[in-house]
Amino acid sequence: MVETITMTPQELSRYEIMKRLLNKEINGTEASKQLGLSVRQTKNIKAKVLRLGPKGITHQNRGRPSNRKLSEERIETIERVVRAKYPDFGPTFASEKLLAIEQIKINKETLRQLMTRWGLWQAKSRKRNKEYRQWRARKERFGEMEQFDGSYFKWLEGRGPECCLLASIDDARGIITQVQFVRWEGVKSAFSFWKRYVETKGKPMSIYLDRHSTYKKNQKSVFDDPSCLTQFERAMTDLTVKVIHARSPQAKGRIERLFETLQDRLVKEMRLAGIETLEEADKFANEVFIPMFNQRFAVKAAKTGNLHRPLTRTESKGLEQIFSIHNKRVVGNDFTVRFAGVWYQLDKQQPTLVRPKDKIRVEERLDGTIYFSLNDKLLSFAALPERPQKIKIPLIALSRSKPAWRPPANHPWRRQLFFGKRQRSQVSTPSPVIPPEAL
Repeated sequence: MVETITMTPQELSRYEIMKRLLNKEINGTEASKQLGLSVRQTKNIKAKVLRLGPKGITHQNRGRPSNRKLSEERIETIERVVRAKYPDFGPTFASEKLLAIEQIKINKETLRQLMTRWGLWQAKSRKRNKEYRQWRARKERFGEMEQFDGSYFKWLEGRGPECCLLASIDDARGIITQVQFVRWEGVKSAFSFWKRYVETKGKPMSIYLDRHSTYKKNQKSVFDDPSCLTQFERAMTDLTVKVIHARSPQAKGRIERLFETLQDRLVKEMRLAGIETLEEADKFANEVFIPMFNQRFAVKAAKTGNLHRPLTRTESKGLEQIFSIHNKRVVGNDFTVRFAGVWYQLDKQQPTLVRPKDKIRVEERLDGTIYFSLNDKLLSFAALPERPQKIKIPLIALSRSKPAWRPPANHPWRRQLFFGKRQRSQVSTPSPVIPPEAL
């Protein structure tokens, strides 16, 4: 009997790294860097994988409540005491008084989270010193961090359309890893850039970029909400790539200085080469200019090794799905879905059960095609020429096939329906009136 082991994308990525470690493709230090763990933790995971196989990657306490979790009754007791006696106390002071007077022991940080949830404490914003900036050392290995940004400039000097240059530079070696000319710095452009990147070079450990609306939601209501992700952050989370947002242009100074150099050198090189279209510019920059630039300006990394991770089999198959714009839509009562001003009719037969009011995922791929999915199953549908008329459909759900079973004539359900109608007809029919003289 084959045992099925469910893994998260992070655990699956860890297992691929451990397989490379066991096959001696990388050493323990490089594996610990890719895992983001210490060497000791990496050795422990390696021992578990050798003993348990893939199951050693997953957490042994999965599905079990934590031993240190506070019960709801204890949380209610603490809330009642804090609201009654210490509503205006800070978390640290309140935890000390709870232990000294109430004999209730609770960590100050746990109490800080609880008081924030209860509305008794508001987290203070950290002070920002705009004058002092500390120098940050380069990352140690190639692929540990990629700085990424876009720059609008007259790259073709009027010989072609106005465009934006997307570029990434490795933080450890200072080499240009990839550039791409696009019309604007939008979601699809960023997806196209990084799809080609991970297909050719693998997944970097992290990406360092600014707070452009394509990469970061800047509304105050969701600014620090980790669950509110942009399409870019969601795709990188699926690939287990860490996204780091810079708080100032100086923080990602390497990519900012790169664009200053490109606006001088690359523009003149393309002028000499007679580049006039975006396709020619993209090919020239990646095949001609980047090798020359890296040969001259590259630096030696502090440590050898490449921390780019290859795509897993699941990621390779679902790359088109990962780098697509995801939206949610609700299925109508007539099994229609509206998206981008177009109405779509779902087919009667579907790979999974579809009911009215179900929320399906709409995937807008890079080539412009639309896909509907529910429970990780692609749904079949057809576009309608106009808005459908409101009609009553007897179907209550869409399934894989039509039910072949029909209740027989003597089925209790049919008998109940038949006799119910017969009794109602008998009650509704008036009995004949007999005249007195006929008696």
